[in-house]
Amino acid sequence: MTAEPHILAFDEAPACWAEIILPLALPKVYSFAIPRHLQAKALPGCRAEVVFGKNKKYAGIIKQITRSKPSFATKPILSVLDDDPLLYPQQLSLWQWMAGYYMCSEGEVMAAALPSNFKLSSETVLIYNDACGDDFSTLDDEEFIVAEALLIKKQLNTSEVQQLLDVNHVYPVIKRLIDKNVCFIWEALNERYKVKTEKYIKLNPAFENDEQLSKLLNDWKGAPRQMEMLLAFIHLQKTEGEVTQAGLLKKSGATAAQLKSLVDKQVLSVEKRSIDRIKQLPRQMNIDFELSQNQQTALDEIQTVFAGKEVCLLHGVTGSGKTQIYIKLIESVFSQGRQVLYLLPEIALTAQIIRRLQKHFGGNIAIYHSKFNNQERIELWNKVRTGEVKIILGARSALFLPFKQLGLIIVDEEQDASYKQQDPAPRYHARDTAIYYASLFKAKVLLGSATPSLESYSNALRQKYGLVNLSERFGGILLPEVTVINTRQVAQKGKVIISPQLREAIEKAVEKKEQVILFQNRRGFDPYLICGQCGFIPKCSHCDVSLTFHKYSNKLHCHYCSSTYPKLITCPACGSHNWLEKNFGTEKIEEILQEKFPALRIGRMDVDSIKGKTAHDTLIHLFEQQKIDILVGTQMVVKGLDFDHVSLVGILDADGLLSFADFRVNERAFQLMEQVSGRAGRKKEQGKVLLQAMNVQHPVLQWVKQHDYAKFYAAEIIARKEFGYPPFSRMIKLILKHKQGEVVQDAAEKLAFLLRQDLQPFVVGPASPVVARLRNLFIKDILIKLPKETGSAGSFKKAISNHIALLLSEKKYRTVQVIADVDPA
Repeated sequence: MTAEPHILAFDEAPACWAEIILPLALPKVYSFAIPRHLQAKALPGCRAEVVFGKNKKYAGIIKQITRSKPSFATKPILSVLDDDPLLYPQQLSLWQWMAGYYMCSEGEVMAAALPSNFKLSSETVLIYNDACGDDFSTLDDEEFIVAEALLIKKQLNTSEVQQLLDVNHVYPVIKRLIDKNVCFIWEALNERYKVKTEKYIKLNPAFENDEQLSKLLNDWKGAPRQMEMLLAFIHLQKTEGEVTQAGLLKKSGATAAQLKSLVDKQVLSVEKRSIDRIKQLPRQMNIDFELSQNQQTALDEIQTVFAGKEVCLLHGVTGSGKTQIYIKLIESVFSQGRQVLYLLPEIALTAQIIRRLQKHFGGNIAIYHSKFNNQERIELWNKVRTGEVKIILGARSALFLPFKQLGLIIVDEEQDASYKQQDPAPRYHARDTAIYYASLFKAKVLLGSATPSLESYSNALRQKYGLVNLSERFGGILLPEVTVINTRQVAQKGKVIISPQLREAIEKAVEKKEQVILFQNRRGFDPYLICGQCGFIPKCSHCDVSLTFHKYSNKLHCHYCSSTYPKLITCPACGSHNWLEKNFGTEKIEEILQEKFPALRIGRMDVDSIKGKTAHDTLIHLFEQQKIDILVGTQMVVKGLDFDHVSLVGILDADGLLSFADFRVNERAFQLMEQVSGRAGRKKEQGKVLLQAMNVQHPVLQWVKQHDYAKFYAAEIIARKEFGYPPFSRMIKLILKHKQGEVVQDAAEKLAFLLRQDLQPFVVGPASPVVARLRNLFIKDILIKLPKETGSAGSFKKAISNHIALLLSEKKYRTVQVIADVDPA
């Protein structure tokens, strides 16, 4: 039964107060009084039920307890929802650091960190106002029905009101009753996590003796179907050990009623048990390989680095066997009884890696990512919190798990932009956050990559991090031979998709029973269409971007807001039917390959073709088993996948990777091309890479051709220093959004003016981004490049926050969204 907010009486005045984090974007953490009867249960890390605002209930996290009475009136905690804390002090410290560093609130961090089912749902409850009396003569029919029910029951929830009125839209009626003082609103919190249970069938102990069981069967006088069920039970018990009700009913073909008859006769009994939603393998260790001499040397160097530094960068070329070194490190930390977090940039990578790790660590390792439902996430959360699970493999969200004894964090493919959260807040970088998180446990961090980010490599060269190099592939296999094909010289109408040289190489590879990967970082069929008569380009009505034609849906898609439009036959500008297809996506490549190689099996790996929890794993399995000859994909095929039979990789449009307006364009292009090249020739003999481009003299292509990261770094770091980009500055991008272009322009100019009062030399802009309107909101960017050596980033961030607050205090700009993106990707 839900009661009104409790007002503390004088004799139960609190002796202590709690700072509680609410899952809201609030500027500070609020204090609540702890009633004396709850003080023993109210511990940091537990959830507490509180009222905030106008009778709105929330489940917040207790951050800390204090005996210092606040200087303002406080509301009481209504209840403590957990017997044991959900979090340890390290997680609360992490939340506080993230909020400060990434310029957001602790409530936003909490909303991102906790599984949804820990954030209780709030259900509206109507409470009868006794002062109203029972004169309902002024109410209409619907109001009268609800008021009468309230008079009798004293409270109703919204679903009960819907049943009373037999309609879904009850809020207008509720509002009128509130306005007439018949009732008031209260919010009730509902726990959404439910323990999963299953019914198990057991034999009555009286018949466990073979002699008694035989007597039961031989003297059976019950129904034949009951006998069949009993025999099915005995068979399942011998073959599977334990028998579930669902398994027994399926095996015997019987009904629940027939099972009930056996239970009533006390032959069988039913036992309800709590079970795991995530099936675990047996907890066993099997490290059945030895490291090569190069790998062992690298491992020894890492251990030496960890003796004096907290972070080590392992720079190992593609195919050098970094994963085997990770496994040896995990084994060492696991044997000490400590926990390990193995981070990967994308869920797509986890399928292949988890199979390799499960082979060695069995049920000691678990996987955590966003494809799990909320109930599964909570189960894994609790297993990590209690220390039952020692090794976790996951994407960036796994950082929020409540580790108890963390000893090592491995950040694989540390350069990957997917480690940076974009929306919503907190817009954190998992690599940098992992380093801070590990420091709270005095744990070590290993960053691994074949193409490290400039920031990490710079830190290693400056000896902030340790640096270990692994420059040879496992087994002495040479890095793939890269050949650049000048598509200007290909006599072909329109954009070259499959050059004659690439086609010939594909044919030779397939003849040798080898596999091919083709990389194009654009999905869809045609990235954009253009009218051949007037030059009209179909654009999204909500965003300033061209539409991509997808053949599977026969529609035009916006890749930013997901809107779809019918395919245009007639140009709306001039009436022409002459549409020109510009560029090409993975769908078109797949179709062309099917035309050119009808006998081959073609697979496609992109966001459109990989949907569902197991779709990616299924495709990877098919390719590993050589049931696919050619795999076409976006950057999903680039990252860390290991295939034995791939001898050829084709990069179909290198120019497209080098044409983005971004200071990281050369870095990203080099990383993508070097990483995808590394998929070729990993196990048997040197692979081949054919790289199609028009601007064949671009220096990045030459570095990729030579697999020369050192030359790439040396050239790129000079340009970064000249223009004051990371790693020589700390960048903060302020993104302003509004539905009116004039308003956001004025707001951006005003904010830039305010910022220059304190940060004059560091402010760049405002300017429009490449995509200046998204989801009907116009966008302006202000870039702040803070010098790294000052060490005063905290005071700068405070000044920025104050100027944003000053801007939003003006009535004209109150509806402008201002987003602070620290260390933008």
